[in-house]
Amino acid sequence: MTENWTGRTLEVEVGAVAHGGHCVARAEGRVVFVRHALPGELVVAEITEDKGKSFCRADAVRILRPSPDRVEPPCPVAGPGLCGGCDWQHASGDAQRRLKAGVVAEQLRRLAGVEWPVEVEALPGSLLRWRTRVRFVAGRDGRPGLRAHRSHRVIPLEDCPITLEKAASAGLSRRKRPGTEVETTEDARGRVHVAEVPPGGKPRQLTGGTAVERAADRDWRLAAHGFWQVHPEAADTFARVVGEWARASRGATVWDLYAGAGLFASVLAGQVGQEGRVLAMESGRRAVADGRANLADLPQVRWECARVEHALRDVSGRPEVVVLDPPRKGAGRDVVESIVEAEPERIVYVACDPAALARDVATFSGHGYRLRELRAFDAFPMTHHVECVALLTRERG
Repeated sequence: MTENWTGRTLEVEVGAVAHGGHCVARAEGRVVFVRHALPGELVVAEITEDKGKSFCRADAVRILRPSPDRVEPPCPVAGPGLCGGCDWQHASGDAQRRLKAGVVAEQLRRLAGVEWPVEVEALPGSLLRWRTRVRFVAGRDGRPGLRAHRSHRVIPLEDCPITLEKAASAGLSRRKRPGTEVETTEDARGRVHVAEVPPGGKPRQLTGGTAVERAADRDWRLAAHGFWQVHPEAADTFARVVGEWARASRGATVWDLYAGAGLFASVLAGQVGQEGRVLAMESGRRAVADGRANLADLPQVRWECARVEHALRDVSGRPEVVVLDPPRKGAGRDVVESIVEAEPERIVYVACDPAALARDVATFSGHGYRLRELRAFDAFPMTHHVECVALLTRERG
């Protein structure tokens, strides 16, 4: 049985970035996933988790040879054993985007067999004060904060520098019963919405409840704590890219899967016109209600409140374009094969996880659809998360 290394310190040279906010090092024949390090650095790493497998996890607790990309984290609790909300505060903005590009490229290469030169684009704004919605939790002493990485331990916070100031202040200003979650959202008009969920209890809205957002040339009124892009520039940016690649014809039939409140459906509806047809499929009842209300002026949009993996089997007809924005786990084989059976000309895939995207690209590829375009966006600065938009078309000949 392998000796448990938890608590042991090792001097290691850090290698390439890996998916999940860490880099890869090797010691005594084992892989060590090291957080708070950068490629090329020589560090002292303390093992934080060892389950006896071929790998273990560690934090870089001392930097012996720093990378030129290393910077001082702007948040005092962004470090080993502290808040788990951010992964890359110790890297410059350019370096963060290069690291994320490397992850996307590596996942496509390893899981889909696709070589693709990836560039991660910055969204307008700063690395800080971009997060419009966040969920804090009260620790044992009642002070709200965020959990440590891979832990239930709560790190109390005075501020969260990546969160908009009013949203951060609203969630961190008062002590709560231990275990209470406090969700705050600052909408496009600067109004802050606060809800709390006591341990074992039901959510209770304290202020607001219906947010107003702006994207795709329209205002959106929707559940303040429902699904909407967290970065204030993300929704409009993604809607623009989806529209450019969808290019749906006047009068065409198109599908918007995992439609949320209908952001992409609104873009598609404008392309197909009133003589066209947009099927918007979404499982969240509140999101569908919000979508129907927001797009009431677009009769060509037909809503179906259902789980995509179940309902898509019964949808007939051939769409010209399919847009899908699945959850982090991806669409999966069944959904991909249902889309393929419908034989769309173009598929526009919005992905928040590069590994899930790569797995689904591999499945599409097995059915003759190839990756034609890819754009990646730094919609979650300081974290390891990256948003991608991909275009797939059927291989000819």
